[in-house]
Amino acid sequence: MAREALALTRVNAFYGDSHVLHDVSFRLGEGRVLALLGRNGAGKSTCISAISGLLPHRSGSIEIFGIPVSRLAPEAIARHGLGLVPQGRRVFASLSVRENLTVAARGGGPWDLAAAYAAFPRLQERQRQAAGSLSGGEQQMLAIARALMTNPRLLLLDEPSEGLAPQLVAEVGRVLQRLRQDGLSIVLVEQNTRLALGVADEVVTLKSGRVAYAGPAEQIKGDELFLTQHLGVY
Repeated sequence: MAREALALTRVNAFYGDSHVLHDVSFRLGEGRVLALLGRNGAGKSTCISAISGLLPHRSGSIEIFGIPVSRLAPEAIARHGLGLVPQGRRVFASLSVRENLTVAARGGGPWDLAAAYAAFPRLQERQRQAAGSLSGGEQQMLAIARALMTNPRLLLLDEPSEGLAPQLVAEVGRVLQRLRQDGLSIVLVEQNTRLALGVADEVVTLKSGRVAYAGPAEQIKGDELFLTQHLGVY
């Protein structure tokens, strides 16, 4: 029986007095990909922040591979196998590409410099270049590779295709497919519905901070009415 990589139970989170997440509950099985979808402002990034410990939630529970992490600091949660690709990339601009990768390196898994460069050849070409001088697409590749260098068991990606040209979106998709085939557990927040549904096993949609749908991705693929009502796309 497969383990649960991630379990949220009745999670409530606030920004100041603003109640953003309302009793959010969902599960992700080990080796599965979950697309967390919703319109802008639905609470997707807040959910990612709550899981990673960047935003303490006020009530409810979060477990990673059966371990309660609700009261842990972000670095402690990361030690339990969580990797994060944050929205906006947040690379270390003054460090070189190679330094961005090595500063995040954690042994005990398949991802090292050689593996990162094999997955993202342009990063090897620019390994001595300051990360801040890279294009937006190259910075996104670096952010993904940096997270993989921690050898996570659970990877959170917050809008990895945001602002990318179609060719680079396709490259992100290929990387996600490879990670899926490798059995990595993934939560993907993504506005590009085609990309998200192309790799996801499960889908959770949020509406005004509440779970509006949780179920198989196959069930909503091609459902134009659902996609229009829940995501504003068709």
